[in-house]
Order: sequence, then structure tokens, then C-alpha cells
Amino acid sequence: MRESFGHAIDGLGHLIRTQPNFRIHLALATLVALLATLLRFSAQEWALLVLTIALVLAVEGLNTGIEIAVTLASPERRPEAKAAKDIAAGMVLLAALAALIVGALLFIPHLQAIF
Repeated sequence: MRESFGHAIDGLGHLIRTQPNFRIHLALATLVALLATLLRFSAQEWALLVLTIALVLAVEGLNTGIEIAVTLASPERRPEAKAAKDIAAGMVLLAALAALIVGALLFIPHLQAIF
């Protein structure tokens, strides 16, 4: 079990070190969490926010894993490899758009109350 956690930590480290998009998502998640702290989100709001952030980061990580695996399996250019990579990237876009909607639904009422 300890070894499994080590591999998982190694994977996260690889994402942070090598994937600019993952770092961007992580930086935005940090800023969003800081704003949620300042706005004193409720436990329910935090739960939804954490799940949304985790979804985006997880899908970004899966996208990277799929891209690496497809490149290893098919180093030559093939339409099927491109489709697999494009679909994985599309799922990141879908998760990010959903996160924007969730963020708007969570943050706008708090911001309107201030202004």
C-alpha cells in the first residue's frame, strides 16, 4: 500500500514538473480557494468547490496519461491516435467549462452581496 501511494505521489510530481496546463489549473484552483476563504464559503459550498477542482485536475491528469500512452503505442501519426488525444483534451475542456459554471453559481451571489 505504501508503494502504491509512492507511485501516486510520483505521478502528481510528474504532472506538476512537466505539464504547464496542470500547473495553470493548480494555480487557478489555489486562487479560487483563497477567494472562497475570504468570502467565507459554507461547508456545502466548499464541498462542491473541492469536488469541482478535483474533477478538473483529475481529468487533466488523465488527459496527460492518455497522451503519453497513445504516443508510446503509436509513435507514428495515425488518425486514431489523434482522435484519442483530441477526445481526451475535449474532456478537459468540458470539465473546465463545467467548473466555470459551478464557480459562477458559487461566487456571484457572494460577490453581489459585497457590491
